Amino acid sequence: MGEEGMVSDAMNTAVKPNPKLTVLPLIALIFYEVSGGPFGVEDSVRAGGGPLLSLLGFLIFPLVWSIPEALVTAELATSFPENGGYVIWISSAFGPFWGFQEGFWKWFSGVMDNALYPVLFLDYLKHSFPIFSRLVARIPALLGITVSLTYLNYRGLHIVGFSAVTLAAFSLFPFLVMVILSIPRIRPKQWLVVDFKKVDWRGYFNSMFWNLNYWDKASTLAGEVENPSKTFPKALFGAVVLVVLSYLIPLLAGTGATKSAPSEWSDGYFAEVGMLIGGYWLKWWIQAAAAMSNMGLFEAEMSGDAFQLLGMSEMGMLPAIFASRSKYGTPTISILCSATGVIFLSWMSFQEILEFLNFLYAIGMLLEFAAFIKLRIKKPDLHRPYKVPLQTFGVTMLCLPPALMLVLVMCLASAKTFLVSGVVMITGFLLYPALVHAKDRKWTRFDAEQPPLPPDNSVENHSGVSQLHEQVQDEASIGLLSNLSSTKKKEESSEILLGEDLKSD
Repeated sequence: MGEEGMVSDAMNTAVKPNPKLTVLPLIALIFYEVSGGPFGVEDSVRAGGGPLLSLLGFLIFPLVWSIPEALVTAELATSFPENGGYVIWISSAFGPFWGFQEGFWKWFSGVMDNALYPVLFLDYLKHSFPIFSRLVARIPALLGITVSLTYLNYRGLHIVGFSAVTLAAFSLFPFLVMVILSIPRIRPKQWLVVDFKKVDWRGYFNSMFWNLNYWDKASTLAGEVENPSKTFPKALFGAVVLVVLSYLIPLLAGTGATKSAPSEWSDGYFAEVGMLIGGYWLKWWIQAAAAMSNMGLFEAEMSGDAFQLLGMSEMGMLPAIFASRSKYGTPTISILCSATGVIFLSWMSFQEILEFLNFLYAIGMLLEFAAFIKLRIKKPDLHRPYKVPLQTFGVTMLCLPPALMLVLVMCLASAKTFLVSGVVMITGFLLYPALVHAKDRKWTRFDAEQPPLPPDNSVENHSGVSQLHEQVQDEASIGLLSNLSSTKKKEESSEILLGEDLKSD
């Protein structure tokens, strides 16, 4: 007993659990998953033929799209507080095959989204430093930015969370100054300008959709959140308010206080608006804020993508190597995999990436809404710490408008987008049986076969499987781990029970 006590004390001294995310850092991460500030909304004024449709869009779209998605995320993320998020939701509702497809589509969409931010970072800087328009400087800068931000992700999620808070404050403050300076110059009639002949509906809807999606992304790191049943709903509510205000208020100030033609509103134009309202000092400040905002967007997106792969690995959908953690508690291989994808996709144009990621994201969200409704029917007694206060018919009606919007965005896609997205989907269909075959042949180790203890951290803090048993207590989600390979069903079930017993000891 004495020796065991000494060993236990030594382990407690050596193991330092990584800090969990609290409300404020989670709000900042969701803010950066979805928005990052008004940078990138300028295209909505141009595509909408004037300020009116842009302003109406950021008033109406959050009601039709953002709030329903945030409510669905709040209910399901608190019911399944595990890394992997929507992959677990879909698997519980429709089985592991569709859960894997959801994870593959959303991961690919997220990596494409993340490839935008180093590009946008340099696009804002090139207005003051034209050398970044040349490939000789642009390519090394893109690589340097990606490597530096990837290292920050590697150092710990709590660091990413608190850096996101700092970046959000720095990014939004110049717009607060711009709004104050613009008040004497605002002419409300300029908000009503619209030329329907010049409206680019495809560009308008893609811009709106991109600037208001990814509310569900933070669910992929739910296992890293402190008291997720209370923290998630508060953080999502705070993030919705912050995102909508960060779009509407600068747009009201910029379009109401200047007489710029709609055609001038393109990516980076808020810097010019700042110059027109406050002078060159405000332009440079907004450019610096834009650059910092893109850093925050990159950090938040990469965290979500990496922890999604970690969660899929903990469920046995990916090899165990994707669940390996660094001494900082971060999924090393998953981060490197996401960073590699970003580097390879950075050569694509902004509009191409935008349309591709929107299409894949739309398919995944349709599956999430379907899973949300099916789980209400299939699992009415599922423990839901936060529950949308509507019955089955009510939540169906809640999901209908955003689902119709998703279909509209997909219908407006180009033939090239249909082709690329089709290739990604076929790849996912082929990859799943290939991984099952590799698991059956034991070509590589999967966590579902031999649940390992996480390195350098306590099981209580970082074991998604342990939390799955202790907090969710839902046999459907537990079944994810045993149903991945039909030929190994009985064997894996017994091994999972054994792993649970070991962890409980």
